[in-house]
Amino acid sequence: MEERKGLVTFGGHPVTLVGDVLQKGEKAPDFVVLNNDLQPTHLSDYAGKIVVLSAVASLDTGVCDTETRKFNEMAAGLGDNVEILTISMDLPFTQKRWCGAAGVDRVTTLSDSVSADFGTRYGVLMKEFRMLARTVFVVDSKGILRYVQLLPEVGTEPNYEEVLEAIKAVI
Repeated sequence: MEERKGLVTFGGHPVTLVGDVLQKGEKAPDFVVLNNDLQPTHLSDYAGKIVVLSAVASLDTGVCDTETRKFNEMAAGLGDNVEILTISMDLPFTQKRWCGAAGVDRVTTLSDSVSADFGTRYGVLMKEFRMLARTVFVVDSKGILRYVQLLPEVGTEPNYEEVLEAIKAVI
């Protein structure tokens, strides 16, 4: 499995990303994660939909909390053919509790805590911490990767306007 150093920092310190580099235009790899009811969930479960994959380190951090809430607000205006999935290494129980407390009901939170399948297939697993680097992917309705935003510092928010433009470009 490929390891890449120096692309991302966590608290200003370089980390190692594990997994393959994904490029716009290629088929988005399928993966398996757990939903909040401990059921396996795959990207292929959303076939035919536009899917936004928001990888975050932990919902229990300020930036990840803010990002997921903003995507929840954004989802309201995107229609039924767009699914926003926030994926972290948080346990499903934590995600379910967080969603209830935060009032997040339009974003689906998913846990990569068991196998890190998403993290390694999408090349965003931080080896040093076994958390996901902040990244946003947009997958079109045919399963093609149309947008990738890997944040150079895990503690910074994504460019939401760019993400929205990428979503609108494939609607």
